[in-house]
Amino acid sequence: MELPFEFLERMKNMFDTDSEYEQFLSEYDKERAPGLRVNTLKTTVDEFLKKSKFTLKAVDWCPTGFKYIHDERPGKHAWHEAGVYYIQEPSAMAPAELLNAQPGEKILDLCAAPGGKSTQTACKLGGEGLLVSNEIHPARAKILSQNIERMGIKNAVVTNETPQKLSERFIGFFDGIIVDAPCSGEGMFRKDIQSREQCSVDHVIMCAQRQIQILECAAKMLKSGGRIVYSTCTFSPEENEGVIDAFLKAHDDFTVEKCDISKLFSSGKTFGKYSDEVTKTVRLWPHIVEGEGHFAAVLRKNGEHYDTNTIISKKKNEKPKKQPKELDSYYAFVKENLSDTFNVKGQTVLFGDQVYIMPEGITNLDGIKVLRAGLHMGTLKKNRFEPSHALALALCADDVKLSFDFSSDKDEIYSYLKGNTLNAPSSEKGWCLITVDGYSVGWGKSDGETIKNHYPKGLRIV
Repeated sequence: MELPFEFLERMKNMFDTDSEYEQFLSEYDKERAPGLRVNTLKTTVDEFLKKSKFTLKAVDWCPTGFKYIHDERPGKHAWHEAGVYYIQEPSAMAPAELLNAQPGEKILDLCAAPGGKSTQTACKLGGEGLLVSNEIHPARAKILSQNIERMGIKNAVVTNETPQKLSERFIGFFDGIIVDAPCSGEGMFRKDIQSREQCSVDHVIMCAQRQIQILECAAKMLKSGGRIVYSTCTFSPEENEGVIDAFLKAHDDFTVEKCDISKLFSSGKTFGKYSDEVTKTVRLWPHIVEGEGHFAAVLRKNGEHYDTNTIISKKKNEKPKKQPKELDSYYAFVKENLSDTFNVKGQTVLFGDQVYIMPEGITNLDGIKVLRAGLHMGTLKKNRFEPSHALALALCADDVKLSFDFSSDKDEIYSYLKGNTLNAPSSEKGWCLITVDGYSVGWGKSDGETIKNHYPKGLRIV
């Protein structure tokens, strides 16, 4: 692979020996190390390993992460469509592990697309608390929202805003924030030609300036005692140690926290003349950890941890909204089709003809561009309610009164994923949850003989 000259010269100066530099370069002649991460909102790691037929190797720093063989193509398996796992490069699993969100916390993923770190954090939260996943670019925000949906996450709000706009509304609000900052992407050179073509000193400097601005916004939204994980997928010190050093000089209320799993990575050495605090940051080198490469720092905001819950509202003296009469058909659907085990914490809200359950802990989103205001339950249509695909993926067979399971080893489930009707396994009628090996994948509607397909047209296998 032909690598940019400026990049090669800088990397050569960063290593102590020529042999380590050559070892680093040799990684670019190898295949990338692909990985997947088990979605523990859907299954357990043990259950997944018992059922899985993939050749897997554990990722040392992520208990739910595994490397797999390229040729096995888990992205084409029906389990992928059911959100049983998320395809994610192994070193990209480190930031969410370093943040280590706890159930009940309020977490922000500030630069979240395509959704790997958000979905990993959602598993840590276990359905308790609040996850706000933000992406500034509309097209990427749409992909983010789709991945939140596929993984069956119930307590996430997906926004499409600038960090500055969010920092004006969520002051001292979050327990933890992930800033996986836009960067020069040197760790992506093996798969991204555009990153190689953009490589220049000017591009690195521009990225570093933007990263500091994003980090400043994150600091405003963090509670005292909270933590920010700052990460990049690049190697340049200016975007890594340099950004952290500049941030610490401007914020004496922050320190770098060394975490237990950081011992698995390269740490204790900085590339440049920075403060001692910066030596607590970590680097994942591709020739050491079988990943594409990452930098990460855990920043702790000093002070007693307490709940500020500060959201700046555009409306004063707001009163609780009454449930509109239009929701009658929705409640009728819930009573007729869902079982008593179905439970989502939050408030049922109506946006136009769309019904959502908004997570607890966030009540006002006026003026914010929102793509997903919690769990999308479905659509109101002329005296009837049609459940959403997001709802199907958030359910399990026990949550519904009618479900039909199909094996991933048989043709039926792939016929369903193509949009075809299925033969009904029983004479029962009504909305039914379609599952693959026990994992929910979408809706159908049975007349007792055939199942009408309600798998979204835009997701169907061609």
